[in-house]
Amino acid sequence: MTLRLGDTAPDFEQDSSTGRLRFYDWAGDSWVVLFSHPADFTPVCTTELGLTAKLKPEFDKRNVKAIALSVDPADKHKEWIKDIEETQQTVVGFPIIADADKTVSELYDMIHPNQSATATVRSLFVIDPAKKVRLMITYPMSTGRNFDEVLRVIDALQLSDGYTVATPGNWKDGDDVIIPLSVQDPAQLQQKFPKGYTAPRPYLRLTPQPNK
Repeated sequence: MTLRLGDTAPDFEQDSSTGRLRFYDWAGDSWVVLFSHPADFTPVCTTELGLTAKLKPEFDKRNVKAIALSVDPADKHKEWIKDIEETQQTVVGFPIIADADKTVSELYDMIHPNQSATATVRSLFVIDPAKKVRLMITYPMSTGRNFDEVLRVIDALQLSDGYTVATPGNWKDGDDVIIPLSVQDPAQLQQKFPKGYTAPRPYLRLTPQPNK
C-alpha cells in the first residue's frame, strides 16, 4: 500500500511496549507523529527515541502524541527502553509498536527492499486529528532524523489550518508568512490580514504571522 499526502491514515490494532493498542482510539483528537526505526538496541535509534522523549513538552504544547515502531517484539522493546532511558537521561513516555508480523509496516509502506527486506526504514508520518496524513519523511537507515524540522513543520501545518496562509522556505515560528494566491478579494484581504502585507511581486505577498 502506498500512502500519499491527504490520505486517511490506516487504523490498526497491534501490540506495543505499553500493551495492546488500537491506533485511532489511542490517538484520539491529537496530532500524531508515527515513526519507524530499523531495530531495537541500535545506536542511531537509541538517540532518536531519547530525543523524542525529551521533546515531550514541545509535543504537548502542540497537542501532539508520539509513537514509534519496529518489527521487534514488545518484550524486546521494554528491555531496550531501559537502555534508552539510562544512556539518554530521559523517560520514554510514549509507546513503541511491536510490529512483529509487519502489519503496520506494510500498511504504511515502511519496508523498502533495497534498504532491507525485513527491517523498517526511518519513515515518519505526521497525522492530524482528522486522521489525514499531512507529512511524510523517509530517511535512510544510517541517518538520524531532525526532530527540530518535524516540530517546525507541525507549527507550519497548524498555522495554515488556523489561518489562510502558507509558509516560505526556512520559515520558523514568528517569521512572516505568505498569503496564498487563492485569496484575491480586497475585502477578504483586509479582514484576514489586518496587519497589511508587502508584495515584491503580485504573486508574492508577505504578511506578519497572524497569531503573533
